[in-house]
Amino acid sequence: MDTNRLRASLFLLRLSTFVVMLHWTLEKFIRPEHTIMYYEKFYFISGLTPEIMYVLGIIELIFIIGFLIGILKPYTYGFVLIIQIITTLTYISIYFEPFDKNHLLFFASWPMLAACVTLFLLKDEDSLCSFGKV
Repeated sequence: MDTNRLRASLFLLRLSTFVVMLHWTLEKFIRPEHTIMYYEKFYFISGLTPEIMYVLGIIELIFIIGFLIGILKPYTYGFVLIIQIITTLTYISIYFEPFDKNHLLFFASWPMLAACVTLFLLKDEDSLCSFGKV
């Protein structure tokens, strides 16, 4: 296999995954009330405040920046994978009602999950624009 094409493909997966995660993270700062509503509705976590969302956003931002620049890969890639697994599986009931409301958009979680699994499994080969060894 052509190593350059593999490295470029993995980098594009990492970059595009980062872009999605970044917007989810930024929402915690820009629209914390909306994020709180999702945590209550889908994760059954209540009592959250905007301040808690800011703290979660900061932690998430640190991990996804580490993921983007390819450092501490077992931890940063693992974090992104775990977040995506939780996100994908949390909406399991929605997948049984794909044409209700705007549920079709939730199906985008599955290819994103596949990208996160691929990146985690091939983290050693993902070296383009990466500053970490592993």
